Amino acid sequence: MPKIGPIELPDFPLLLAPMEDVSDPPFRRLCKMHGADLMYSEFISSEGLIRDAIKSRMKLDIFDYERPVGIQIFGGDEEAMAMSAKIVEAVEPDLLDINFGCPVKKVVCKGAGAGVLKDVDLMVRLTKAVVKSTHLPVTVKTRLGWDESSINIDEVAERLQDVGIQALTIHGRTRAQMYKGHSDWTHIARVKNNPRIHIPIFGNGDIDSPEKALEYKNKFGLDGIMIGRAAIGYPWIFNEIKHFFQTGQHLPVPTLVDRVEAARNHLLWSMEWKGERLGIVEMRRHYTNYFKGIPNFKEYKNRLVTTDDREALLGVFEEIIESFSGVVF
Repeated sequence: MPKIGPIELPDFPLLLAPMEDVSDPPFRRLCKMHGADLMYSEFISSEGLIRDAIKSRMKLDIFDYERPVGIQIFGGDEEAMAMSAKIVEAVEPDLLDINFGCPVKKVVCKGAGAGVLKDVDLMVRLTKAVVKSTHLPVTVKTRLGWDESSINIDEVAERLQDVGIQALTIHGRTRAQMYKGHSDWTHIARVKNNPRIHIPIFGNGDIDSPEKALEYKNKFGLDGIMIGRAAIGYPWIFNEIKHFFQTGQHLPVPTLVDRVEAARNHLLWSMEWKGERLGIVEMRRHYTNYFKGIPNFKEYKNRLVTTDDREALLGVFEEIIESFSGVVF
């Protein structure tokens, strides 16, 4: 069973990826209910934390029912990363993760996220600064390299392990690929099979079904899988994968009532955590995913994304149950 510092994880754990504007406490709560073994905050700017930016501070909120849970930070300045690690330590997460994988331009331009893949020496210095400044286990999430001609994950894994990280998650794409094309897990497996590597290695990228999860588990021999986009609006994927591992059978697909209940809980918990107005507005991006595949749903979708009143929204959910009670997925 993989261990990250003192954290004992189940055999072949399923991790929820840190996703900007998605992996907040309400969403993590749903994923935990449905089988996620280890979760992370949205990534947090080290500069924002030090400046006391309210949005960055809010992302530090974690709750005991989520544990084990990690907080993820990013940045390109050693001193800022070290200082933000101390701020993170104060809220007592189970681990601290460094994002060296985000391909988004505004992050890369600051020499952070996947931008650091072009400068492994800097990546090592940043990691070392964080490891030295915290008692928490430090982990890293990164990509294969900057582009196809500069895949350097083998060197990165060895050097980051040497400065003290305790687990590594590798997204099987380069920065140049962004989220396009296919992820290539053969590079991740090569890191895992390197005799010098003794920390847990987790794979990330394109896992969207129990069949694919089992195929990749058997084929690549990693310590666990991280799931990102496939969990958005579909937190059931974690337990579906676990059930398929154990039995070779599929769990029944979520019913309409299951979908409504998940969306309603997500909304209620969002309002509770963010305040009613912001909770309602920020929930709108999720409805398409919760109700994907339901025929003739457009009218209800429009109402869900335009209704501003809590009670009216809850009423729409009730109407959905009544209108689609006979629909089979």
